[in-house]
Amino acid sequence: MQSRWSDDEAREFVARYASLPGREGASNEDVALRVYTSRLIGREPALVLHGGGNTSVKTRLVDDAGETVDVLCVKGSGWDLDAIEPAGLPAVRLDGLRKLRSRTSMSDEAMVNAQRTRLLDASAPNPSVETLLHAFLAPKFVDHSHADAILALVDQPEAESIAREVFGDTFALVPYVMPGFALAKLAAEVYEAHPEVQGLLLLRHGLFTFGATARESYERHVDAVTKAERFIQRHHVTVVPSPPRPRLDATRVLPILRGKLATTRPTVLHVSNDDAIESYLARADLADVSQRGVPTPDHVIRTKRVPLLLELDPAMEDEAIAAHLDARLSTYRTAYRTYVEREAAAKGRVVRPLDPDPRVILVPGLGLVTAGATPKDARVAADLHRHLIDVVEMAEVVGRYEVLPLGDVFDMEYWSLEQAKLGKATPKPLDGKVVLVTGAASGIGAATARRFAAAGAQLVLVDRDEAALKELGLRAELRTLDVTDADALRGAVDHAVKTFGGLDGVVSNAGIAPQGAMHEVDDDTLRTSFEVNFHAHQTLAAAASRTMRRQGTGGFLLFNASKAAFDPGPGFGPYAAAKAALIALMKLYAVEQGPQGIRSNAVNADRIRTALLPPDFVARRAAARGLDPDAYFRSNLLGREVTADDVAEAFLFLALAKSTTGCTVTVDGGNPSASPR
Repeated sequence: MQSRWSDDEAREFVARYASLPGREGASNEDVALRVYTSRLIGREPALVLHGGGNTSVKTRLVDDAGETVDVLCVKGSGWDLDAIEPAGLPAVRLDGLRKLRSRTSMSDEAMVNAQRTRLLDASAPNPSVETLLHAFLAPKFVDHSHADAILALVDQPEAESIAREVFGDTFALVPYVMPGFALAKLAAEVYEAHPEVQGLLLLRHGLFTFGATARESYERHVDAVTKAERFIQRHHVTVVPSPPRPRLDATRVLPILRGKLATTRPTVLHVSNDDAIESYLARADLADVSQRGVPTPDHVIRTKRVPLLLELDPAMEDEAIAAHLDARLSTYRTAYRTYVEREAAAKGRVVRPLDPDPRVILVPGLGLVTAGATPKDARVAADLHRHLIDVVEMAEVVGRYEVLPLGDVFDMEYWSLEQAKLGKATPKPLDGKVVLVTGAASGIGAATARRFAAAGAQLVLVDRDEAALKELGLRAELRTLDVTDADALRGAVDHAVKTFGGLDGVVSNAGIAPQGAMHEVDDDTLRTSFEVNFHAHQTLAAAASRTMRRQGTGGFLLFNASKAAFDPGPGFGPYAAAKAALIALMKLYAVEQGPQGIRSNAVNADRIRTALLPPDFVARRAAARGLDPDAYFRSNLLGREVTADDVAEAFLFLALAKSTTGCTVTVDGGNPSASPR
């Protein structure tokens, strides 16, 4: 690892952040440089995990009475080091914090309250749970990380002797203590007994360095990690890798796995793979080393203590895969519940058990699979466990990877201050659900995509117009294709599975509106209409149904029908005939997939301002009725224009209507002749 300090960049940060417009006295050069080196640390993947690590500086700022006071500016909750701003380093009155050291004990709740009551700005985020540790240490700048190479040395039964061999007396060792008030006092005592050290090595925890300047503390951090990396490299022995496992079909395995996990909470899956993961999964001792536990608290709250290990073979049928998953998950869940009950009883605590499902699933032949309520949660779990793999591999090179006893792990997993990091967002109706929408770039499709995104769905959006898809600005998987390309459309379903682990619903919306009298229409026009308005819907529904059946958790098929299916107008035969067939298709899926919990419904919309109704066509139709175009769109029983957003609301209603199938919902403002009957 190399220092990334730049004098020019440091000067830029001072110029940008030392004085904040409208907030005079709320920042200074110390804070600006603290922001700079915090970002340097946060942008080094081998140093910082998601939300982990913290930094601080002791300086002097102006309070609301205009007095200059001693403060500790320390990383605040909700901020990541790689993008931190001065606001992410809330200022806490330092003298008040240091007085707390005289206490013999302090609860977590009292500690959090004490930190908040000493903030210069009451609206600032909660200071780090390590605030008192930073405050009780004398040096001006303090940096803390969970560097992979450091964890590989301190997560060892012989950690103390290894640390002394690597660092000599330049770092002092702090035995493991639960983070909080007790650790803050112990770390300060260790430092004061060794005031000449450059930092502290917290066993089973991580690295602290400090210095008189931001650069000194940062470069001591980099130097310590570099020494650890070089020590590990000297012990490295080339191992002939085991032959790779036969590859598994993700489109078969993931929906089955996702369905089994969905019994406790909405879940999306993420698959990671690279050479390091493949090598780890091929270890002969994987069943042992993978079950020893996690190296830091930031792991356990997001990944659980251990992963689920699967042993699958490509030749296994779906039923055999499901049976294997049932057996392994049952064992895992029972073990988790037993662990919680035993540790809670041993400590005399009453806790509400978290759900017992794994967050990490190791699948040789497929990769590192992680589960989360959102794709971000799943990716964070993947990143954390990917770091764990690096830590394990390095630790096993120099000794034996060994983590905290179960009692300490339990304390961390059920520590309220750690659980608070996960947040408690208000749930949305489609959280954890994966939905594919065709014709999503404009009109009804775009409105539906926006509405489903607002409801929490993870989206795969399909359209021929790539630029228009991107212009939607939605966080979604985008697939540019023509829905008449059956292989590409089935590939979009496979993409949903490989990206999110499965599929919960489709809004089959794409369509065209060819015209012509039936006795005059040419064969190509009619065939094209049926290719888009019927066969593409069938291709998508069939592929989606196969995935949903593997999941075993039901789902929904929603079709964009038309008033023309029930009340065809002259000259619209090629369109109306295909849409009538689509209604029949919807009903067939309702009949055939109902026993699997897969609901099939349609929306019958009319006179929506979309590309299907060009202005010249609308003008002609309106004129034939003695209306202007705007009046044409309002020509219904309610006398109001129906919009694409109205249709999107109907699709959302049907997506959530758990007891409705085989139904056509009319969204046309009222047109008796087109009412389904």
